[in-house]
Amino acid sequence: MQKLDRRISPKHFHVTIFGSARIQKNDPVYKEIYKLAEMIGKRNWDVVTGGGPGIMEAANLGHRKGNIGKNAHSIGLGIKLPHEQRFNTGVQFYQEFKIFSRRLDNFMMFSNAIVIAPGGVGTLLEFLYSWQLMQVGDTCHIPIIIFGDMWDGLLSWLKKEPLKKGYFEEKDFKLLYYAKSSKEAIEIIDKAYEMWTKGDKTFCLNYKKYKIK
Repeated sequence: MQKLDRRISPKHFHVTIFGSARIQKNDPVYKEIYKLAEMIGKRNWDVVTGGGPGIMEAANLGHRKGNIGKNAHSIGLGIKLPHEQRFNTGVQFYQEFKIFSRRLDNFMMFSNAIVIAPGGVGTLLEFLYSWQLMQVGDTCHIPIIIFGDMWDGLLSWLKKEPLKKGYFEEKDFKLLYYAKSSKEAIEIIDKAYEMWTKGDKTFCLNYKKYKIK
């Protein structure tokens, strides 16, 4: 494992995966994220996680399995917590932060697609931060993929309460994608990659657009 080197090309296609550190290896969600990350690795795209256990471990280890013989990167952006959280063994390049907001800014800078797997307060923060930045145009137009059944109630509430009351618009809600499996998620990401490589007008490099001050 090496410290994150800024020479890692921002022109690589990066898929960020957020999710709970508490999900165990025998959980179906862990296994699905592992499969998704393996497919990401086989496509020679980079994966970016928080670098810890649970969903993050599934993503980094799955990516390592899929990327054998290729040159994509498995990146972990960690956070210093009161209880020590070590980087998982699938992380190749790491960076550790003391401040959550600074860490989130670096996630946004790298992301070309975002997957929100099941999680708690931290994952909700990552989801809403990503969505809000895209809503106001601070980041590029990239897919935010809500992954798994856990989010059904939240998506329903978003429609019935803040959307219905006009607190945000239908176009904001349409920035979100929904996938119940690794197969559905990779299909969305494949389409995003296709648009990205063609230079579609809705796509750009967050590395250039999202300036960290």
